[in-house]
Amino acid sequence: MMSERPVKKRAVNLFVDAELLDEARRMQINVSETLERRLRTIVRAEQGKRWLEDNREAIASINSFIDRHGLLAGKLRYRPDQS
Repeated sequence: MMSERPVKKRAVNLFVDAELLDEARRMQINVSETLERRLRTIVRAEQGKRWLEDNREAIASINSFIDRHGLLAGKLRYRPDQS
């Protein structure tokens, strides 16, 4: 099994609702770990959204080509007899 790469951590100052933070601590929620996990999810979603925006023209172009000509390997696919 592959080991995870070491992650460089950086301390940050945040302003968080005091009551919410107190409740999270009472519930023994690791705020740093939770923030990091959620932030990673948000960043990946934003990266995906931006990738789609950056590649919108290319995607539309290939979709148009496929609509006109079909898939390049379409004739090579196995199709069992329909009898």
